[in-house]
Amino acid sequence: MTTNTPPSGTTPEIESLSKDQCWEMLREQVIGRLAVVDDDHPDIFPINYAVDDGSLVFRTAAGTKLYGSTNNTPVAFEIDGYNPSTEQAWSVVLRGTVLAIRAGAALAEAESLTLEPWQGGLKNHLMRILPLNLSGRRFKVTRPDIWHTPLSDARRASFE
Repeated sequence: MTTNTPPSGTTPEIESLSKDQCWEMLREQVIGRLAVVDDDHPDIFPINYAVDDGSLVFRTAAGTKLYGSTNNTPVAFEIDGYNPSTEQAWSVVLRGTVLAIRAGAALAEAESLTLEPWQGGLKNHLMRILPLNLSGRRFKVTRPDIWHTPLSDARRASFE
């Protein structure tokens, strides 16, 4: 196994994103990963979501995602990406708790969001992630030729 090491003397700078920047990035995306704990082990699920009044709303069917997100344990949600024009990667992580949206004005409001499931099937459970912590970071990526990255790596397009 080959271990690649960055050039000596280089320390990548990491920019911490403000909460406003994090919410902006969350509003610009439509899919992310929800991490829940089920049967004492973590599971991660892709979900599509909508930002609503300082929280995230998603739909789900009955199952592990529903149980794992509502069993009184914290969850984590992440989006990330790469901007080839700036050669920067970024990541936003929201940690929080999940509440089922069941009735009243909250349900009507959640139903009005543009939140159609990507996967077929009955997704009749609307859930809200209430943030306890929101953080993000952005950094310039290392040139792909330094690390011998595969041809399919998204960074290559920026440098070729």
